[in-house]
Amino acid sequence: MHAEIYTDGIDEITVGGAIVRVDLVSLSPTERDANNAPKKVFRQRLIFSVEAFANSVEVMQNALQGLVDAGVIKRNQPRASGDPPAMSSIGERTTTTSSNMPRSPNVSTNFR
Repeated sequence: MHAEIYTDGIDEITVGGAIVRVDLVSLSPTERDANNAPKKVFRQRLIFSVEAFANSVEVMQNALQGLVDAGVIKRNQPRASGDPPAMSSIGERTTTTSSNMPRSPNVSTNFR
């Protein structure tokens, strides 16, 4: 059996020379920030060569396109060029704000 890791997202990607470090985070079930949102907690770091990272991005883009083609997720219309991307509660860039998107009944209340 292989160990599996769950992550709520990526907090930071650092490039140093020929090495890329990707920090994975989870949302704390107990700790809250000043806005009462779950705090990000560092869980694990993935370390890639630049080439391996580039290949991984291509694999993820292909997986994303497969999800779009299957209708599992829907891509949003492009923003106006001057609009900054919205930020999710764990610091990921998103293409829409939560007020523009209907909320799934399966979403945890931790993800507001």
